[in-house]
Amino acid sequence: MENTKKAPLVSKELLLPFIVITSLFALWGFANDVTNPMVTAFKKVMPELSWFQAYLVQFAFYFGYGCMAIPAALFIRWKSYKSGIILGLVLYAFGAFMFYPASSLESYEFFLLSLYIITCGLALLETTSNPLILSLGAKETATQRLNLAQSFNPIGSIAGMMVAQFVVLGQIKSADYNDETYAALDATAKAAIKTEDLGIISYPYLGIGIVVLVILVIIIATKIPTVQENITLTFKESLRKIFARKAFFPGVIAQMFYVGAQIMCWTAIYQYVQYINETGSAGRELNATYMNMIAMGIFLAGRFLGTILLSKIKAPRLLSLFAALAIACCIGAIIMPGMPGLISLICISLFMSIMFPTIYGIALKDMGDEAKLGSAFLVMAIVGGAIFPPIQGLIIDIGGDKLADTTILGVPEVKFSFIMPMICVAVVGLYGLYVSKLNKSSNQ
Repeated sequence: MENTKKAPLVSKELLLPFIVITSLFALWGFANDVTNPMVTAFKKVMPELSWFQAYLVQFAFYFGYGCMAIPAALFIRWKSYKSGIILGLVLYAFGAFMFYPASSLESYEFFLLSLYIITCGLALLETTSNPLILSLGAKETATQRLNLAQSFNPIGSIAGMMVAQFVVLGQIKSADYNDETYAALDATAKAAIKTEDLGIISYPYLGIGIVVLVILVIIIATKIPTVQENITLTFKESLRKIFARKAFFPGVIAQMFYVGAQIMCWTAIYQYVQYINETGSAGRELNATYMNMIAMGIFLAGRFLGTILLSKIKAPRLLSLFAALAIACCIGAIIMPGMPGLISLICISLFMSIMFPTIYGIALKDMGDEAKLGSAFLVMAIVGGAIFPPIQGLIIDIGGDKLADTTILGVPEVKFSFIMPMICVAVVGLYGLYVSKLNKSSNQ
């Protein structure tokens, strides 16, 4: 009888670099989720902004992925994974520290530029870290290993939400006024409040800039394994090779739609809770940050659950199943009133939990030396977070500046706006079905 030993998720000799690289997942999780509530924060501090303009925070933040991912891949193809990580951390810190002059100048456009530079750094980190994690062990455990590493992303996200709530949303003076009382203030009082609040908004970014510099020193001091490669193809030949894989390009599209769904759900939950509070349909005042933290906790549990389920259920099948359940939750968020609708919205996070790393693992399966370039396109797909949230903002703006100025198909515009994440997760589900069909036909 043949004795087959199951490959470990991470071998002992690779455990330290695995832990160090995994810490980066928490780092960009923090950046993502300290930024999501800033849509609400800027809308309060600068009430002259429309919801579409406020949602440009997400456009600026995620547009950097679309611009930087391919240059990032070329850079690490030329240099190394470690060089890519170091440059990414430098850009991250630089963008974070730019919040100080942005707040001093009181320039919304400068804030947007700072967010864009932060994401250029994040694009480098993600383009580098995801394929590096895939390479730190056996091929058969690569998707599970990436799901495990990605499980630490929500930890950083929860920290970002807490900082956003207690350092920013809970401290800005603009939140102490409603539309009528704020309008009654004179120009001098409004200017003083704006100056103070923009300084408060900058605090989390200045703090994370210092943390990033500390991690940069740790990365420089850590020996990161050099992945054995034999790059013999030109850039054009590599492109031709990766796009020849039938699951790759649809995976890039699915990833773009997934990220759009994630950012919309985690950003617009603040407007959803605000609407519930304004209508009193919950029976008590709800805190949007706490609701988002519950969603993130469920998301984190889903990541660990997904790691277990992927050892029993094929990845494309599990992906399509979770997408179907996420669609059901989106429908619930749209049509159900008050707390039931909010619970449905929160539960979307459970079923989105496995999507990013699972799409990533499927699309890059057996990519070999071309994983760096393939990874870049999947990171570039994070630009979905720039494309879709402003569309959701436009839907909320349809009737006017309020959240429920009008109804669409019988529901308030803020609730109807969740048709956007529903469409996005439907695309993810179709990708899972498509790959399942590909795998079935290749096995025949």
